[in-house]
Amino acid sequence: MRKLIVLLVLFITSISFSQELNCTVTVVAQQTGNDNNVVFKTLEKQLTEFINNTKWTNKTFSQQERIISNMVINVTNYDNDNFSATIQVASSRPVFNSTYSSPTYFFNDKNFNFKYLEFQNLVYNEIQFESNLISVLSFHVYMILGMDADSFTLNGGLDYFKQAQTISNYSQQLSGQGWKLEDGLQSRFAFIDNLLSPTFKEVRATMYNYHRDGLDIMNEDPKKGKAQIISAITALQKVHSRRPNSFVMRVFFDTKANEVMDILSGGPSVNITEAVDALNRIAPMHSQKWRNIKF
Repeated sequence: MRKLIVLLVLFITSISFSQELNCTVTVVAQQTGNDNNVVFKTLEKQLTEFINNTKWTNKTFSQQERIISNMVINVTNYDNDNFSATIQVASSRPVFNSTYSSPTYFFNDKNFNFKYLEFQNLVYNEIQFESNLISVLSFHVYMILGMDADSFTLNGGLDYFKQAQTISNYSQQLSGQGWKLEDGLQSRFAFIDNLLSPTFKEVRATMYNYHRDGLDIMNEDPKKGKAQIISAITALQKVHSRRPNSFVMRVFFDTKANEVMDILSGGPSVNITEAVDALNRIAPMHSQKWRNIKF
């Protein structure tokens, strides 16, 4: 009986104090010509454990609440402990009263060079630079957390985005790309700086309105949900008028374009002409998808 109680306590504890992410990390190394090297499997295992076992917030997540995400690291070259790579990061959140998960974040980070020694200790420090490997992964973890929170509460991801900006700021001491103003308009620095700017406030409002007022009510009122999604999308025209072809908008539509196309093509009949016209103006990089919308 005592053993049963101990096991029950351990089970409840493991549920109550689960970390925030359920992240799958995949390391691809074909381009190195030596993808069977055990170091890549070790890296994959260590990064998976680092992301899923680190406590990133002061909140308690149940197993069911952990955010589904994945990171694909494509190693293009390595020399001893120096790795040249890219990383694609994606996450999603469940839609209320459905089995569907909606994508909330997709970022194709092309500047991911790092040092790694097999079995080295990986530790995140919220106020101090440790390594480019830790900084890049931690930055994207907080972007995942922020986008998820914004989709449930208006501007709910603010604290997470501020922490991502803190990581960006203290990582500027590094010679690696992506952390500085001079690294261009499609860098990590530019993305978090713009996302926190009032110039792009409608993007974050759209994350909330699109998901909570749109997707999450579609099970009970599909027509109203679809109309709300259209309203949320057309609101982004204000951002486009201020900063046409911005990187923030590109990331948003890289994340949502396929879903938007499917929503506007199906379901109850509503007037989507204005929405399609708006999409062609504000997200021309996905024009082929917009042409596939049936109305």
